[in-house]
Amino acid sequence: MFTHAILRTPCPELIHGITTASLGMPDYTQALAQHEAYANILETCGLNLLILDADSRYPDSVFIEDVALCTPNCAVITRPGALSRRGETLGIEAALREYYQHIEYIYATGTLDAGDVMQVGSHYYIGLSERTNAVGAAQLIAILERYSLSGETVSLKTMLHLKTGVSYLEKNTMLVFGEFVGHPAFGSFQCIEIDADEAYAANSLWVNDRVLVPEGHPKTAQKIADAGYEVIPVAVSEFQKLDGGLSCLSLRL
Repeated sequence: MFTHAILRTPCPELIHGITTASLGMPDYTQALAQHEAYANILETCGLNLLILDADSRYPDSVFIEDVALCTPNCAVITRPGALSRRGETLGIEAALREYYQHIEYIYATGTLDAGDVMQVGSHYYIGLSERTNAVGAAQLIAILERYSLSGETVSLKTMLHLKTGVSYLEKNTMLVFGEFVGHPAFGSFQCIEIDADEAYAANSLWVNDRVLVPEGHPKTAQKIADAGYEVIPVAVSEFQKLDGGLSCLSLRL
């Protein structure tokens, strides 16, 4: 169960963030409102929040998940694959020190976005993508093993991040889409397949026995509810325009 989350307020420069979505420019005022609502929902799920100030130097800094991995035994500050995001890691260490005695780092020539890392108990799946390379993944696995955890890599073909197409909902259940449907790495799990017209909802977020699902994806919400979960729809349209999903907006610990 999670007890805390760290978020970062969107900055006005958000509208210039990295994107391949072709959904238009985000509305900053609406993004602020959606971020506040997201934070309120995390609080209703029992989390104590630390919300960091906006950082106008980095348009994508609201997607705080990518810059750190929070495990039960240590935090890992990553080395993002996008050059424009590398500096975001400098602003996260002080926040993590509030919760962790042990903080580790990914070093050059490794790259790692934590959006490519999915926790399943004490095991971590690490996507090899345009943002996360084999050197960064190997460094992370070595760190995990030092803290009695484990990891393995999953090569991506089309997805931006691993968690763009697969999300673990606990209770041995996963959401899967696209290249991850029938993937051997996830063969031991009960998999809920996401329809192509609701692909964005593959990044849904389990938080303390509730599942946050992007608003406007009713088929996915129903499949998750049918699997026995309480579903909470969340409006994140402005972050979708920047390739960001529900998990991207917080560090849960």
